[in-house]
Amino acid sequence: MAARAEGPGGGPASPVRPVEALRLSSGGTAPLAERTEVLVERIVTVEVEYADRYVLSCTPGDEEPLAAGFALSEGLISGRDDILHIGARGDDASSVLLRLRDPARIAPGRNLLATSSCGLCGVRNILPFLSGEVSCGRTLRVGAPRLLALAREMRSRQLLFARTGAAHAAALFRAQGEFLSVAEDIGRHNALDKAIGRLLLSGEPIPGCGALLSGRESFEIVAKAARAGIEIVAGVSAPSSLAVDVAQRCGITLCGFVREDRLTIYAHPERILEAGP
Repeated sequence: MAARAEGPGGGPASPVRPVEALRLSSGGTAPLAERTEVLVERIVTVEVEYADRYVLSCTPGDEEPLAAGFALSEGLISGRDDILHIGARGDDASSVLLRLRDPARIAPGRNLLATSSCGLCGVRNILPFLSGEVSCGRTLRVGAPRLLALAREMRSRQLLFARTGAAHAAALFRAQGEFLSVAEDIGRHNALDKAIGRLLLSGEPIPGCGALLSGRESFEIVAKAARAGIEIVAGVSAPSSLAVDVAQRCGITLCGFVREDRLTIYAHPERILEAGP
């Protein structure tokens, strides 16, 4: 079972924190003092034994799935069997130790910070993705109504977003349309890594899944999906130009604006039943 961050009293660390705020309106009324909640952002270090360390800015909770998903989506491992040991360290789970079967495969000297607004893929070599060297399978097909229904269901599960307005969500699904893993985090990349990591640590196969995202689809998101073998990447917002390029080269079906009663397909429409042959 994944370890959870702990608060000062030894219980689970809360992903939200109450703050005092002052609300103003354009109606000319007096400022209104209110007590509200903000999403917690903190630093977690992923230490790969005998190799390197990675500093992630994230929301408390699911530190081990985050580390496992990060390792897979960043190409540090190719599957669950590559992890000999994973464990949170410290009373507040501020670091996670990964012991890998082959730490020598990791290029040394990265020790990088991934903030809540970016991923590490952006500073890595983009050529394997643009050349099509990284590609996924072609086993998943799903109907547009199912994708739209999943988007509505994911929105109902975004409990941290409902409380703070600051959390992103990611969910993994199969052709039958059921969610296999849903995660929220202050960072889009972290949310996807947590959703991937939960499946990875449970022993569930990830290749052939689809991913649904609550925000925009950037190059880093599509690159992470490609490494994990995810065949469909769908989001409620728009993709970037580089995300479209990478999806086309890696064989990923990329959908944007998946909301209300419509969606837009930017790459490989054949996996969407209504658009495919």
